[in-house]
Order: sequence, then C-alpha cells, then structure tokens
Amino acid sequence: MEIQRDILSALIVWQASKNRKPLILQGARQVGKTWTLKQFGKLYFENVAYFNFDEQLELKQYFEQTKDVKRLLTNLSLVSGKPILAEKTLIIFDEIQECNEALNSLKYFNENTPEYAIVCAGSLLGVALNRGVSFPVGKVDFLTAYPLSFMEFLSASDLKLADYLRSKNDLDPIPDLFFNQLLDNFKMYFITGGMPEAVVALLENKDMEQTQQTLSNILKAYRLDFSKHTENHLIPKLTYIWNSIPSQLAKENKKFIYQLAKPGARAREYEDALLWLHQAGLVYRIFLSKKPALPLSAYDDLSAFKVYLSDVGLLRRLSALDPIAIREGNRLFVEFKGALTENYVLQSLIRQFEVTPRYWTSGNQAEIDFLIQFGNEIIPIEVKADNNVNSKSLTVYEKEFQPKSRIRFSLKNLKQDGNLINIPLFMADFTKSILTNSLY
Repeated sequence: MEIQRDILSALIVWQASKNRKPLILQGARQVGKTWTLKQFGKLYFENVAYFNFDEQLELKQYFEQTKDVKRLLTNLSLVSGKPILAEKTLIIFDEIQECNEALNSLKYFNENTPEYAIVCAGSLLGVALNRGVSFPVGKVDFLTAYPLSFMEFLSASDLKLADYLRSKNDLDPIPDLFFNQLLDNFKMYFITGGMPEAVVALLENKDMEQTQQTLSNILKAYRLDFSKHTENHLIPKLTYIWNSIPSQLAKENKKFIYQLAKPGARAREYEDALLWLHQAGLVYRIFLSKKPALPLSAYDDLSAFKVYLSDVGLLRRLSALDPIAIREGNRLFVEFKGALTENYVLQSLIRQFEVTPRYWTSGNQAEIDFLIQFGNEIIPIEVKADNNVNSKSLTVYEKEFQPKSRIRFSLKNLKQDGNLINIPLFMADFTKSILTNSLY
C-alpha cells in the first residue's frame, strides 16, 4: 500500500528551485521521512544514492578525512556501487545528526557543487544542535515531515471522499450521506493516528491488533531514544513527563503542571527534559498568550503552557484508550475532556500556519483553546468534541476583542453565522483555505 504524502509537492518545488540548497527534512521518528525521500527519488530522479549514518558507521571516516566534495562524491559513488551524477541522482543522507562532519559538509556541497541534489533526514537534529553541533547556517533549506494528516489518511482510505472534500469551495453544509461516511473515516483516523505503519496495518491489513502493537512499538522506540540519545540524569525526568501527558490533558484546565509528572518536581529541574521532548519532535508546547495581539510571540506567558503529543494515535495508545470506543457513538472524541480532539486540531493547525498557535484565558470566565495568527489577524478557535456547541468563551472573546472571524470545530456541519464559522472536525485541514475565502 502506497500512501501519497502531501510533502512530495514541496519536494518538487525544492527540486526546481534555481537557488536550491541541500535540504534537511526534519520530523519525529517513524513519521515516514525516509520512505518519502526514497519515493521522491524513485519518481523524479534516474537513481537514488542512500546513506544511513546510524547504520553505516564507516561512512563517518570519509567526512572526517576531507572536506573536498569532489573526493567525497567519488567515495560515496564507490559505497553506492553506482555513479553519482549531477541532477540525475538524488543523494539521501539519513540520520545525518549522527555525523557532525557530514552535517558541516553541506556548506561545501552548497558552495562548490550546487548542481547535486542532496536531501537529509534527521529525527533528532534539534536535540543534536542543542548539544552544540556545528551547523551550516544559511547553507541549507528546511522542510518538516509530520504524521499523516486526516486528508492524507482519507486519500488512502476513500479517495472519492477525499476528492469530494478537496473540490468543495463553499461554506454550504455537507450532504448527510457524505457527512456520515466522513465521520466514520475520521473515527478510524483517531484509532491509527498518522503514523504510516499503523495506517497500513488498519487500512490494508484490516488488523486492529497489529495497529495497536505498531503504536506500542513506536512508543517503546521513543522511550529507547530517551536512554540512547540523552544524558543519564535526564532519563527518569523524560519518562515522568512523557507518562504524565495523558493525565495533564485530562484536567479541565490543561495547563501543564510539573508536580503532576512527579510530586515535588520543580520547573527548573525538569524544563530541560521537556525541552528535549520538544526538540525531538515528540511534543508540542503551546504557550498562554497574555494579549491576543501581533505578533503573538511577543505576548507569551512563558510560565504557562499546555503540552500535546505529536500524534493523536500515539496519545490514544499512551492513554490506553481501547479502540472499541469507535463503536460507542462519539465517545472516542469526548474521552478525558476531549483531549484527543484538541490534539488532532492542533496537529492540523501547526502544519498549515507559520506561527505556532497559542491559547488565551480570561481568569475563570473564559478559555480559548487556540489562537492563530493569520496575516494581520488573530483568530480565536474553540474545539468541541461533540454536537453540543454551547459555550460562552467565544462570545466573551468577541465582546472584548472584536475579531474579524471566529472558528469553532465540532461534529456539526459546515456553516457560517456572521463572523462565526463552524467547521466539522474532519475538515480541520482546510482551515487556512476557509479563512482565506471568508476574509479576503
């Protein structure tokens, strides 16, 4: 089963760029970075030369011995067993964070042989850079790979339904026949999340037990990374924080509290562990905004934040929520205060908007789940995990700040009522285009 990834479009744009530099594809482990790069090479190049610095330890000596890229290309051709030709061969450096000299060599590839197409994958690159790894600033391009979006999942599950949603360019309600089919697929997405291996297990193999085991294996691999790629004193702190995330999100007030990870824990003792998880791409940290104004980052309350996982399927598995909930109405969406639903919406927003979302509160009076910066507008977003959309938070926010648009995600149909747009949860991936059409 081949899953078409949206990021291929961005890779094609990179390939055609006149100012192309070596590309680093970042993202958490097992989101499909290596597969995507190999597929890109297979489709758009005559040959692929693949090198993995974690598995092929002997590669490091080539980069330690010389910075002459012509000599490096000769050596790499010998390892590959094929000539490496400019414009015809895609060179893939996988797990490049494991070789500092290879990372540094990208500067010389960019300056001396820009005609060669070089792409790199780095699961823990953010962690490596935090350790002081030298980096070719200004000499590389970046892209981020995420878990599958719901639309990527839907394209693999039911292409006709996916094409229907992509062709919809108005705010008219979705016919019930389509709406119910989309909701069924959306429930399946909450079971697998966006990890490609889990998606294949469910959609191609129709095996729920294999899906569960796949997600468990990914979580185990992440925990192994804690011990393999960090200092010993951080390992227990990483584990405490990681295991506490479901209970943190189960609270009515989802603000992250270190003492919930471990009684007596203090921020200054545990913040390095949380930063490691963030740099590894395993969690998102969403700050409280003291004032919803431009730019959002200028008004962060750095002492107050919420922590979400990078993938809704992993959060479900970490929370031990049984897939049987898929048969029980909307239970899958509403369990532990709708945390899965908020996590899903956040994942979708992060890949669409340049600025990371924030959240906002007004004492005990109101809480806006997310704020997004779109152009010169701040848009408040409320996430409802069911058909019950009664809430005063968006009303309180509107009275105080008069936004041009407000968004509510729920299981109700697509509808615009004044400046309030209700978007069905399964259409979260279209938030940016819906805002563009309604505001401009």
